[in-house]
This record gives sequence, structure tokens and C-alpha cells, in this order.
Amino acid sequence: MSEMIKIDDEMINLGQFLKHANIISSGGMAKPFLLDYKIWVNDEREDRRGRKLYPGDTVKIEEFGTYTITTSADGE
Repeated sequence: MSEMIKIDDEMINLGQFLKHANIISSGGMAKPFLLDYKIWVNDEREDRRGRKLYPGDTVKIEEFGTYTITTSADGE
């Protein structure tokens, strides 16, 4: 089961997502985090903090779990 992460815009980049999901505490931690942990976006390995994520995308992070991007309109 994946955790739903709601965003207010049409997209969010991976670095912003990590902070928004409370996985890292600041944007400056994104680059080192991506070096230390394996991340998959829609089952493709990803290491770019600028990768754009859209509603419906699935993010899997080793040792953290699976997350699905949604918008406020999706669940309301």
C-alpha cells in the first residue's frame, strides 16, 4: 500500500517532493539523499532531484516506502 502525497500544483520536482513528504528536512539535503538511497519513479531508477513528478506518479524509496502523488482535487 502506498502513502498518498497531495500537491497543490500540477507538478512537483523530486527534491521538493522529498521535503514535502517529510523525508528530508531541507531542500539542501536532496542531493546527498539521492546519493545515499535508491529511488524509483514509475519503476524507473531516478537520481535527478529536478525530476518532475505529476499526479498519478509513484515514487519508491528504499528503506522509506512507496508514495503516490495526488492533487487536492483527486481526493475531494
